[in-house]
Order: sequence, then C-alpha cells, then structure tokens
Amino acid sequence: MYSNMEGVIREGDYVILYCNGKKLPVTIERDKVIHTHIGLIEANKIIGKGYGSSIKTHIGEKVYILRPNLVDYVLNVKRRTQIVYPKDIGLILLLGRIGPGSIIVEGGSGSGALTGVLAYMVRPNGKVYSYEVREEFLRIAKKNVKRLGVGEYVVFKHKDITKGIDEQNVDAIILDIASPWLVVEHAFKSLKGGGFFISLSPTIDQVEKTVEKLKEFNFKDIEVVETFIRYWKVKTGESRPLTFMVGHTEFIVFARKVLEDDDERSNEPLHNEG
Repeated sequence: MYSNMEGVIREGDYVILYCNGKKLPVTIERDKVIHTHIGLIEANKIIGKGYGSSIKTHIGEKVYILRPNLVDYVLNVKRRTQIVYPKDIGLILLLGRIGPGSIIVEGGSGSGALTGVLAYMVRPNGKVYSYEVREEFLRIAKKNVKRLGVGEYVVFKHKDITKGIDEQNVDAIILDIASPWLVVEHAFKSLKGGGFFISLSPTIDQVEKTVEKLKEFNFKDIEVVETFIRYWKVKTGESRPLTFMVGHTEFIVFARKVLEDDDERSNEPLHNEG
C-alpha cells in the first residue's frame, strides 16, 4: 500500500526497486520471488527493512528499496485509458488551490490516477466525488485508488456528469471527458463562489467550445495552458537534453465562478457577450 508512511516495509506495500538508473515498481507479497534485469530477489527479505536500504539479488547485484512518490504511482497504475500526466496534475493542484479539506467533483474517473492524487491531497477531511459512465473503468479506478491507500476519501458514482451534478458548494470541478462544455451549466450551479472549473482536452476545438460556454455563464479568470517537461542527461562535457520528451498531452482550461451584486444565494447563469 502506497500510504504506509512508516519507515519499515510491510507485506502489501508498494515499493520501488532501484538499480543502475532503472526503477521497478513492485507490491511486496510474502513468499514471492521478484524477477529483475539483474537477478532474483526474495520478497520475504524485503519485509522489515527500511526505505533507502539495499538488498542483493541472487547473483550479488545491489538494489535499493525506495518509497514511491506520486509520479511513480501515476505512471504505473493499471490502465485501460490514457492517464493524466504528472506534469498536468501538478498544475491542476496549484492553480485549482486543491489541498486538505477541499471538496472536489471529478468528471471521468478513467483509470483513477488523477482521482488517487486528488484524494491524497484533500485528506484528512476533504472528499472527491468521481463520476464515470463506464463500469469497467470504475472497477479499475477503484483498485488503483485502493492501492494508493486513499479509498475512504473517494465516492465513485456510476453516472453521466453531463446530465447533472449532485453535490453543491464544491471547491473545484475537474473534467476529463470528451464534451466538457456540456457540464458548464451544471458546474455553475454546483460550485461555490470563487470555485474552480478545470477541464482537460486534447484538441483545440474542444477548448474553443468550452471557453465560449464558460463566457456565456460569466465565468472569469479564464486561462488555457499546456505544459511540457524535458529531462536532461548531465555529465561533464556531455550534458544535453534527452532525445525524447513528453510534449503535448492536454490543453487545460481554468476558470472561476463569480457572483454578481454580492448575492451569494444566486446560482442563476449570467449571460455575457464578452
């Protein structure tokens, strides 16, 4: 389990085995033999060791045992759909002001990678309500969120978020669906004043439709961004960017709900031509 914050590795923990620049994510199961590119490791010998310690394979190669970070979790979830990349998740958390106590509605559970990170961040008294129309995706997402150890902070719903949102007065609504513009009106009714609308779309025509709908309902502070990340090889006299990088993944639309005339009771849409 990812959320074990103790220093000692237990059965069922999700760990990273690191050697020569390569990472192998594994769940520790008693009596299991772990196969690596540099030999075999008995899982029983890992149980009880501390994070940062090392162990040798059957041919004497040293392997370090590390606690996975959230990027390790996201990139290694079992998936049937494309995941939201860590570079995009980081921006969503910062610009969406997501933290302990936040109440979040998510449209499109997918494989649960984003769901799990959101739940991890809103602990201990926040909640994520995740809508998904496909049952097979829900099953996968539930397993992945459980592996992160944050299942108690997520309510999964087998519902179409374009038909309506049950929750009210929420801090942020995050959409990873094909038609986010269909949720704008529901989002306006469900968000608290100043709450965040966030949607992810791979194509610019989806973004255009979403932004126009946001303007129609008088959302403000509308921003559209995309993120890039590039790793470097660093060695004296040979430093250079790596050949491959993660380029375009999603356009991210951010917007804020505002209220006119300081009437916090009003949730009626305010049409705006600008």
